Amino acid sequence: MEYEFETREEASVAAAARIREALAHRLENQKAATLVVSGGTTPARCFQELAHLDVEWDRVNVLASDDRWVPADHEDSNEKLIRSKLLVNGASIAGLLPFFKADTPIEVRCEELDQEIRFMPFPFACSLLGMGADGHFASLFPDAENLGEGLDLESQKLCMPVQTEASPYPRVSLTLAALSRSDEIVLLFFGEEKRRIFEKAKAGNARYPVTRLLRQKRAPVHVFWAP
Repeated sequence: MEYEFETREEASVAAAARIREALAHRLENQKAATLVVSGGTTPARCFQELAHLDVEWDRVNVLASDDRWVPADHEDSNEKLIRSKLLVNGASIAGLLPFFKADTPIEVRCEELDQEIRFMPFPFACSLLGMGADGHFASLFPDAENLGEGLDLESQKLCMPVQTEASPYPRVSLTLAALSRSDEIVLLFFGEEKRRIFEKAKAGNARYPVTRLLRQKRAPVHVFWAP
């Protein structure tokens, strides 16, 4: 489903409402639920809205879709963004799985995370993702050497390290195999440039990683867009 809004505020509020519904549905059927969220500037307003909504946050575990390999208090950390924008007010009691671990190689930490994620409530209730102007989602960038593994729906890996020229830092990312194990996916992005990329991906342009997200059939993708 695709939803188009006049303003980014409206799109963010609507996406938050959709996520709340997905969490409520999952919590009707099990004791706890996992919410996957992206970083960057796009989801910030959605986070603020979601934090004020009526959700049983004490039963919710939050998981980043990806993050830069930096300490949690670093200005570029997605964990810092999530803690400051989402895990506030009533949502402050939700759980959050940290990615970064000092003095641990990123490859080792990804192996640890792969196991830790398997102990979280599964499938994920919802994954809130964004999309870059290069068609990436999470940290699955077009130039990543291990992109094929990250986009392989049959891969057993849930988490992997990523190197990209788009970032000065190594990154940790959930794979498409992991993200597709969601009750639903909310894809939130803004602007005409990204809309053009989205239309190309929807038409099947294999140049863009997001094409694989849109073409997988495991989890329905709900698109929220505003200029």
